[in-house]
Amino acid sequence: METPPAAPPTSSKSLNHRNRRQAKPVSLRRILSRSSSWRPGVIAAAIALVVAQPLRAQGNLEAVRSQVAEWWQDASRLAPGNWGIAIADDQGQIIWSVAADEPLVPASTVKLFTTGFARSVLGSDARRATRVVGEGHLDRSTGQWVGTWALELNGDVTLERGAGYGPSLSDLASQMHAQGIRRISGPFEVKTSEGVADATWPTVWAARHRGRLFAPLIGPVTLHENVVSFTVRPGAKVGQRVRLTAAAPEGVGSLLKITAKTVAGRRSRLRFLAQPDGSWVISGTLGVRAGARQYGATANKPKTVLRAVWASALARAGIEWAEKPVPSRGTDAQVRVLAEVTSPPLDSVASEVNRRSLNIGAELLLQWAAGRGPEASAALTEHVRRVTGTATHVRLVDGSGLSYEDRVAPSTFVSYLARFPATAAGRNFPLLLPANGSGTLRRLAAGLPESGVVRAKTGTLNEVSTVVGYLGRAEGVLIVSLMYNGRKTSAARQQQWQLFRVLGADGVVIPAEVESATDVEVQLGGDSAPTPGPLPGPAGN
Repeated sequence: METPPAAPPTSSKSLNHRNRRQAKPVSLRRILSRSSSWRPGVIAAAIALVVAQPLRAQGNLEAVRSQVAEWWQDASRLAPGNWGIAIADDQGQIIWSVAADEPLVPASTVKLFTTGFARSVLGSDARRATRVVGEGHLDRSTGQWVGTWALELNGDVTLERGAGYGPSLSDLASQMHAQGIRRISGPFEVKTSEGVADATWPTVWAARHRGRLFAPLIGPVTLHENVVSFTVRPGAKVGQRVRLTAAAPEGVGSLLKITAKTVAGRRSRLRFLAQPDGSWVISGTLGVRAGARQYGATANKPKTVLRAVWASALARAGIEWAEKPVPSRGTDAQVRVLAEVTSPPLDSVASEVNRRSLNIGAELLLQWAAGRGPEASAALTEHVRRVTGTATHVRLVDGSGLSYEDRVAPSTFVSYLARFPATAAGRNFPLLLPANGSGTLRRLAAGLPESGVVRAKTGTLNEVSTVVGYLGRAEGVLIVSLMYNGRKTSAARQQQWQLFRVLGADGVVIPAEVESATDVEVQLGGDSAPTPGPLPGPAGN
């Protein structure tokens, strides 16, 4: 990208301190120390008091400007490129800026808009359901479900996360078994509550990302984030076949064919290839003294993976599945829920999406809130414009920020982060962003008093490095938007971290957990819905 000549930073001096209510700055640490226990509402109230304290003292403002100006001298030299910077108080009044109204590629910082939008539309406690639905009745004498059935998937990104971190198909199968179902018949069928039951490639994403683990297919048919993993080890003796020792999601191992052989030594000459039918092959050789080898891939046919995992779940639950045709029940037949599981609450999903910068999670949140297609990203753009009060400086074409077509100005981020928490849907919104030392902010662990001084979202693409979020200080909260488009992304990121360390050297911590009506605490384990009521027997029974 073209590098503009270095320009002197601009600073806003339009803060009207006379018209603001003067108050002594409040320390969050001091507030919390006065509370003898972490009672419901205490932490939330503490956060509200701190966030309500603007950076009023002119001396504090000038100190911030001086620190940032000194930092900028090094940053602009070490990471030449297109910078956009906006640093503001908690009211969104810009204290210091460079090209604040210049739209740049934002990368994954778009996710904070998406999580805010989903919260506005769906509510913080919304959950996504996955079901087994059917038409028919249970023959209790044989345990046979007499009728049709189908899996209903609705784009729950936590489905089959594994290790207790989300709902699973095994949960569904266990519910069916608990109701007395021992046998089902019929072809494999997948439905969704809205639209087409599939997963597709977003056309606004760069083609070179296709097949990368961070860019799987997106749609209602999602399990294990539409990626798979396999772990193999050498056989016990030379000449034996290489062994599969782990596969995720559970049951996908049936789609892996291993032709590789164990040979002498430690060398690995394995090849891992995806097949057109949605399966995989591992061929080549692996030394008998070699360690485990792990392979991961996106699912190019998610329905194929879904079928394998579902068949495994049924078998483990003790339910036989005969894939033979069954008579249709007619258009007036009653559809019943045979089993149902739900995702964690939306806030928990949003926290995980931001912490891991999970592209598929952001896209599914957007589809959940606004449907599929370009109308969804248009609705997201309109949401940002409505919150910020500007019709310019923002254009979004996806929910994850993986597209190079997205454009956002630094001032737009600052305005959104200042205004959205004041809306009904924005309560405790900063806590949905990862804290320094965690997730994508793990490299910001050093140089700050504690984890939680910073709540921010990063964005990284080829020639893009962005960090946007909140920085707690004793005299008030700063809102920081640092955007860089250029070739020196690594150097830019180091400089971005450095500014947070400079401004947050004496920062205050925003607590990571809040006990309140909107409960922002991350709950990764999905709650199963109550087991549906008893299934009907044959008519007349």
